[in-house]
Amino acid sequence: MALAPELSRQTKLKEVAGIPLQAPTVDNWSQIQTFKAKPDDLLICTYPKSGTTWIQEIVDMIEQNGDVEKCQRTIIQHRHPFIEWARPPQPSGVDKANAMPAPRILRTHLPTQLLPPSFWTNNCKFLYVARNAKDCMVSYYHFYRMSQVLPDPGTWNEYFETFINGKVSWGSWFDHVKGWWEIRDRYQILFLFYEDMKRDPKREIQKVMQFMGKNLDEEVVDKIVLETLFEKMKENPMTNRSTVPKSVLDQSISPFMRKGTVGDWKNHFTVAQNDRFDEIYKQKMDGTSLNFCMEL
Repeated sequence: MALAPELSRQTKLKEVAGIPLQAPTVDNWSQIQTFKAKPDDLLICTYPKSGTTWIQEIVDMIEQNGDVEKCQRTIIQHRHPFIEWARPPQPSGVDKANAMPAPRILRTHLPTQLLPPSFWTNNCKFLYVARNAKDCMVSYYHFYRMSQVLPDPGTWNEYFETFINGKVSWGSWFDHVKGWWEIRDRYQILFLFYEDMKRDPKREIQKVMQFMGKNLDEEVVDKIVLETLFEKMKENPMTNRSTVPKSVLDQSISPFMRKGTVGDWKNHFTVAQNDRFDEIYKQKMDGTSLNFCMEL
């Protein structure tokens, strides 16, 4: 018998070192922490809802030299193993990564302090995409609403508090972006902004290409720009999560690819919430040189 929706969302997050994570991830923590990275690994790193699928498709298109057919070989979540992913009895993200031939492209939402240590000791390449806090917060709210494997977010007002207190899965947005930003010069890190990718996709794609050590002709780059437009990816069954069962992501509540814009937060934040958020933002981001664009 199927559980009533209100019963099926009794999901509780667990914590590792104060960071809320999904329970199966925490239960699999020792396997995740002892993961063996390789020097030629490229790790895509993002806070949730910061353009992960977008950068994955860009990286894959570059890796496949712009061959659209090769990028259709399988759904995007199978192309780049998600290190901390676990849902027994299915193979974990670590299992999938271990089975993958080198050079591997992997992904994670983990903050720097929770990353398996072998990534640092092997001097891997890290590709980090950051998105402004307000849009990220809105996008994550809609994802929380439709995800059946995360706790119910409650109302927008309730979720607002959860987010600013860092009690969402993968923890505080503030700590996440600051953590990766602060070490960007110590490791091989390309730090990109979602808003720059929106503003000038070609320039940002060229940065990724150079970082990956690839040299593609201009017409191939132009093709990648077109193939990775939001509208195109929203319609692409290999990227839009349409194959994920409704018991995991219920897209009738909110689509996985929702708007993909900059500034949608204005449709959600009240004036009072915006003032309060700006105040908290100023405190939490004090002393960092990180600058975000909140509207285009």
